[in-house]
Amino acid sequence: MATLVLDNGAYTAKIGYSHQSVSVIPNCQFRSKTSRLKTFTANQLDEIKDPSGLFYILPFQKGYLVNWDVQRKVWDHLFGKEMMKVEFADTSVIVSEPLFNFSSIQESMNEILFEEYQFQSVLRINAGSLSAHHYFQTNPSALCCLVVDSGYSFTHITPYCRGRKMKEGICRLNVGGKLLTNHLKEIISYRQLHVMDETHVINQVKEDVCYVSQDFYQDMKTAQLKGEANTVMRDYVLPDFSSIRKGFCKAPEDMLPSGKYKTGEQILRLTNERFAVPETLFHPSDIGIQEMGIPEAVVRSISTMPEEMQPHFYQNLVVTGGNCLFPGFRERVHRDVRALAPTDFPVSVLLPPNPVGYAWEGGKLLADNPDYDEMVVTREEYEENGHFICEEKFDV
Repeated sequence: MATLVLDNGAYTAKIGYSHQSVSVIPNCQFRSKTSRLKTFTANQLDEIKDPSGLFYILPFQKGYLVNWDVQRKVWDHLFGKEMMKVEFADTSVIVSEPLFNFSSIQESMNEILFEEYQFQSVLRINAGSLSAHHYFQTNPSALCCLVVDSGYSFTHITPYCRGRKMKEGICRLNVGGKLLTNHLKEIISYRQLHVMDETHVINQVKEDVCYVSQDFYQDMKTAQLKGEANTVMRDYVLPDFSSIRKGFCKAPEDMLPSGKYKTGEQILRLTNERFAVPETLFHPSDIGIQEMGIPEAVVRSISTMPEEMQPHFYQNLVVTGGNCLFPGFRERVHRDVRALAPTDFPVSVLLPPNPVGYAWEGGKLLADNPDYDEMVVTREEYEENGHFICEEKFDV
């Protein structure tokens, strides 16, 4: 029997069989400006000739799955003959869901997986638990770990001890990649160019040029300098979707201080936006969100744990999710947590080689676990007992 692992995120779905490798696919539908009537699903994004003014239709809002019509179409595409070619009656599925998911969403999820797709068995689990499982498997000596999962809609901080999640220590910050992209859109629209409709392009800009500052005030001073001394400034060439398919950053040696290039490319000149946008993860109050940043939330989460466990959590911090890909993210989390933690506790922060697929890989390891068959709900059990058996068996 095959096991399909689906880490169903709000921005991308990570999918693959437990004996194969992972594919990361946009978990949404698109409409382009040129062909308004045609809808593109998931990885058909590459077929769109002109992705400017791309219109996203997302199944998730504020981190919870609310638009089932879109999610169904994406899943049909993922499970169908173009992608995974799933034989439902002979397949077990591990599917991830957010922490504190609503029971109405869980019921719909059970119904669709068991009754529409008719999977043989289902395991519904938090992505953080998959990451923790991965960590405990690769570090058998660790007793505790703290998973910082910074994704598209929000950032969750979850302590795990011996594979169990400690519910009283969970923190959520309502800052994620979506908010950062939108904030960058607003800043650029205000300062240089109206890009409020260009989510796709600006998201690419964010991924290409933003970084996490190690010393915010020093970088702010550098960003105000003129000419060569300003090491923060970058010129970003926007795509025109005819000759330039994908935007890119000009190499520092090709940059002209005037910013006027002969070639007629459209240029965005970025200075302090490069680090001021990701700074929101560490100080949400900068843009008026009354919450603490990641380092404070980590320390607060650990402080709710029993005292004898606390040093173990500080030694086993794991950062996952797309925002960890900002250069300098891990170093900054380490530095700030180190500053707030008691001096006699060592602090160590692990950034996995693939932070986006880390939870998926945890699901892959879980599928090979000898206890796996005990954890799932089979279709017979569901048909007999309905939704209630899922509530009983799944720790979510």
